[in-house]
Amino acid sequence: MAVLETDGLERAREQTLALVETLGDDDLERVHSRLMSPLVWDLGHIAAFEDLWLCHRRGGRPLLRPDLAATYDAFETPRARRSELRYLRRAEAESYLAAVRARVRELDLPADDAIVELVLRHERQHAETMLQTLALARLDGWTPPSLVVASAAASPASGIDLVVVPAGIVPIGAAADGFAYDNEKPRHEIEVDSFAIGRLPVTNVDWLGFVEAGGYARRRWWSPAGWEWRQSEGVERPLQWIDDARERRLDGVHEFQPGAAVVHVSWYEADAFARSHGLRLPSELEWEVAATWDSDRGLKLDWPWGDERPSPRHANLIESGIFAPLPAGSLPDGAAPCGALGLIGDVWEWTASEFRGYAGFRAHPYREYSEVFFGPDYRVLRGGSFAASRDVVTTTFRNWDYPQRRQIFCGLRLAGDLG
Repeated sequence: MAVLETDGLERAREQTLALVETLGDDDLERVHSRLMSPLVWDLGHIAAFEDLWLCHRRGGRPLLRPDLAATYDAFETPRARRSELRYLRRAEAESYLAAVRARVRELDLPADDAIVELVLRHERQHAETMLQTLALARLDGWTPPSLVVASAAASPASGIDLVVVPAGIVPIGAAADGFAYDNEKPRHEIEVDSFAIGRLPVTNVDWLGFVEAGGYARRRWWSPAGWEWRQSEGVERPLQWIDDARERRLDGVHEFQPGAAVVHVSWYEADAFARSHGLRLPSELEWEVAATWDSDRGLKLDWPWGDERPSPRHANLIESGIFAPLPAGSLPDGAAPCGALGLIGDVWEWTASEFRGYAGFRAHPYREYSEVFFGPDYRVLRGGSFAASRDVVTTTFRNWDYPQRRQIFCGLRLAGDLG
């Protein structure tokens, strides 16, 4: 039985290639931002990763291109150095992808194989990374394939209103069965006090109020590190805002939707916004509790709306063809048990937490996925964005980045203490 008929690898590849199909060779091969790889490097890396894990380690075959191992080792060659590498150009990278996939089709691998799932999710995550690069590149004439334009809300929603999450002893992390990344395990229980969290993510209209109130000029709302960053970078609004009425999206410049989740803000900005309202960012554990804890039934749900994987009806993910946040609160069927909306599929949401392993953490299948990033330099994001795949994002999935980063499709949700 061919694994590719059932596990989504072919569908993922079709969508990866569709993202860059209309790009010229120069736009595919050059460096668009010092923060990102050349887009063609991502294609070669996807092929090398698939060959390493499925053909070599899982299938026992020699690497197809051992000479490329160092070039496409993401840990050994950080993004800042990739422009210096002798990476494959378009025709070679596409041939490499096709050749590796042909080798994979010859393997007799079960569709539920954990390494197959790892490779699938890896490609999906790189598709989102490539969309980040394309957002920074601001290329004229490029639009995402099958773009669906999100309609505006009748009245702008606000992410300032909070809902209460009750106290309890709550399971955290991924279950032992099924695929999960090492940093999601082991599942454990925590006791959490009741707290409040935003019913919606913070929206553009909320952020405009912050800008108009002098939020970027009031030092008292910023942490010392955040203020230093804001001054050195000259930041005055979210990354893709052209001014206080227009923003650049993947398909060009638009008037921003007041009720859509604000996107492309750093952790420093998110923290300052929360302080300006006398609130804070949720911890990542609070975020997960809010997304999953049903205090009446005591159940841990894989998705805010139940046990099924999301569909476009529940979350505006890449497979739906929507490449911008929907108006906040426009998918009420996706409410979490606490009543919060949009926890998956609008924007990645910054949390207050540093990225660290849970007690009992064990690196698997390689320590460079998570362990080497543990520590105070990175903050955790939760929830997934409109550019993330439903093959990847769950309520236990942990993303992380530097607090100054804004190229990811990131926003925030507020939290507060009770009593």
